[in-house]
Amino acid sequence: MTSQRLIPSTVVDLFLQNGIPEVKVFSYSENVMKAFSGSGIGLTISIPNEVLHNINTTNGAREWVQKTITSFLLKNIDIKYVNIGAEPFSPSFWSKTYLVAADVLKMIQDALNEAGHGDKTKATIPHLIDILKPNNTKPSEAEFRDDIKDLMIQSLQILKENNSPVMIDMFPILFVNENNLDIEFAFMDGKSSYFVVDDNGLNYTNAFDFMYDSVLWAMKKGGAPDLKLVVGEIGWPTDGYPNANLTNAERFYKSLLPRVTSNRGTPLRPDVPIDVYIHSLCDENKMKTKFGAFQRHWGIYRNDGEPKFKIDLSGQGRDVYPTTAKGVTYMPKRWCIFNEDTSNLTKVNYEFEAACREADCTSLGPGGSCCHLTYNQNVSYAFNRYFQVKSQKEDSKACQFNGLAKVVPDNPSTGMCIFPVEILEAEVADRGASIGSHGKRVHRVSKLVLFPLLLIIYLGYW
Repeated sequence: MTSQRLIPSTVVDLFLQNGIPEVKVFSYSENVMKAFSGSGIGLTISIPNEVLHNINTTNGAREWVQKTITSFLLKNIDIKYVNIGAEPFSPSFWSKTYLVAADVLKMIQDALNEAGHGDKTKATIPHLIDILKPNNTKPSEAEFRDDIKDLMIQSLQILKENNSPVMIDMFPILFVNENNLDIEFAFMDGKSSYFVVDDNGLNYTNAFDFMYDSVLWAMKKGGAPDLKLVVGEIGWPTDGYPNANLTNAERFYKSLLPRVTSNRGTPLRPDVPIDVYIHSLCDENKMKTKFGAFQRHWGIYRNDGEPKFKIDLSGQGRDVYPTTAKGVTYMPKRWCIFNEDTSNLTKVNYEFEAACREADCTSLGPGGSCCHLTYNQNVSYAFNRYFQVKSQKEDSKACQFNGLAKVVPDNPSTGMCIFPVEILEAEVADRGASIGSHGKRVHRVSKLVLFPLLLIIYLGYW
């Protein structure tokens, strides 16, 4: 969900340059999927929560598989997983739960099997960690919530019958904050003084192992102790949340990725490889901020394809930046700033608020990378964000603000606060179908996935 998006072929090239073999795409518009044809990159595609009821019949599932999976496979597009919804059982992320996902899981997998795709393409439901009862103090205490326990057992049985994985989304930074734990417990580099010893004697020194094994215990109690458990989303935001910054994000991945590629497993499942989807590829300045500004700042890349911090996507822990997107076209290097006319602050404040209603001003919030700016700089930041979102179009009065703004050639960025110049948007540069078209709901743009020896990227809910 960005105001300006990279050309799909540029994104696919970025994945290939970084050696990323899998991508998760939440909205499969034609021009995006076409870019993956023949790339050898395995894809996970998602059925949005809102349309699950539309295919909750045998014929509906068969038709969806025929028009989507069969069609893509014939075009040399490799589909590995079908995600049934997006955290459909989560009461904390959505205003309602989509319990029909359990029935749709069976119907889609049955349709995949009937079409001859079942060995290659598996259906699963991605879950948030809140499928577990809250307030467990040890992994062995974990179990599924009472309101979804029967549905989880039903889903686990379907997954067992089809050799499909359980998929869990978890975010250590949110977990430690919500449970008032030491922030060091969110990292995997052994610096936390906090630890948990379970009744079975297993020792937990970080949130990842604690959360992962908690889900394993719930699966065991639900009758599926041996199913593969994939981490569907994990990441670290760089703005808009306590301890969300570039330094901590770099540190988090520098301990997480080598740990995953080492095949060490977790205390409850030692020496068992874990697949991890990293959330996410790029920042998204149009993501809704219902739960906080951090929702726009998960990316390891800025939305222009420039890496935000060092991260070794090979999982070797090297002190390197990932490959930068090639062939990106930027708009002219010019910025819209406040002319510092403070004679009518009511008017200034009105224009500031109007700019931020359409542009992303989340970095100005408490603890944000631009929270240290002066009043005039705050206004300039908002004006420039709006100016860039509007593609610097002077004919649309993108830098007028009732006579309070001006266009300048000098970069007003200061310290860690970046006043961006946006890229030429994909719909213009590619002259193809709009990303997220065909009535598909536009959502978050990307995620990365780490296999035991491979890093995989997730193109989030487009």
